[in-house]
Amino acid sequence: MIRVGVAGVGVIAAGWANWSEARAVLRGEAVHCAENIPKPVPDLLPAAERRRASEAVRWTQAPACEALAQAGFAQDNIAAVFASSSGNPEIVHQICESLARPERDVSPTRFHNSVHNTAAGYWAIATGCRAASTSIAAHDGSFAAGLLEAATQCVVEGRPVLLVAYDVPYPEPLLRVRPIALPFAVALVLRPGPEATDLAQVSLALAAPSGAATSMGQSPLESLRNANPAARSLPLLQAIAQGQGASLAFDLADRAALMLEIAPC
Repeated sequence: MIRVGVAGVGVIAAGWANWSEARAVLRGEAVHCAENIPKPVPDLLPAAERRRASEAVRWTQAPACEALAQAGFAQDNIAAVFASSSGNPEIVHQICESLARPERDVSPTRFHNSVHNTAAGYWAIATGCRAASTSIAAHDGSFAAGLLEAATQCVVEGRPVLLVAYDVPYPEPLLRVRPIALPFAVALVLRPGPEATDLAQVSLALAAPSGAATSMGQSPLESLRNANPAARSLPLLQAIAQGQGASLAFDLADRAALMLEIAPC
C-alpha cells in the first residue's frame, strides 16, 4: 500500500465550471445540471497554439491550473501524469474523414494533434514546464491507472505530481462505437506525506477484480460517472468534498482493481 496527500483539486465538467461548483453538488448543497456545458479557453497558450488546440487540450488546462493554485505549487516545475481513454476524439474523427476521401490528404497539424501525449505537450508549451510527463490510457480504467501512476511516482521520487484525467465525446459516427456522453476533466495535485494542510490522505493498493466499483448514491451523479471514463473519479471527489473517510474500489483492468482508503487531514 502506498500513501499520498491530495494538496489541490480542479474540475471542469458538464454542469461544473470549477471545483467550488462541483464541491457544492458533491456535498448535497446544490443540484447538478449537466445541461450547462462550460466553454474552456486555454488562456495560458500563445495565440497560435491556442488556435490549433483540440477540444481535449482545452479541457485539461483549466482544472490543472486550478488544482496547482489551490495547492500553492508553481506550474513550471511539477511532474505530470495525463490520463485519458480516448485522447483527442475530434482529431481522430477529422483524420478518418480525410482518409475516407479520394485524395486522402491528412493535415500535418491534425496529425501532430492526434497523438496521445498532445495534452501533455500543450501543457509544457503553455507553462514552460520541463519536468517529466507521462501520458496513459486504460479504457474505462484510465482514471484509476493515472492515479496509481501518479501516486507511485510521487512516493518513489519523493516529489509532488500533477494528475490530469480527461475525456471529451467523439463526434458521430464514432460516438456510437465509443459512447462518451459528456465532457469531464479533473486534476489532482498529489504529494508525499501527507501534510496537515492537505485536503485528504489517500492510501492505494491493488487487489483482485471484484466487479463492484464504487458508485454514486445520487442518480444524476451516477449517470455522470457512467457517462465519461474520467468521471469514474467522482467517488473520490465526493469523499474529498465531504471531508469524510471512505473505502473505495475502482475498476483498473480485467485482472486488477484499485482500492483506496480515504482519510481527512
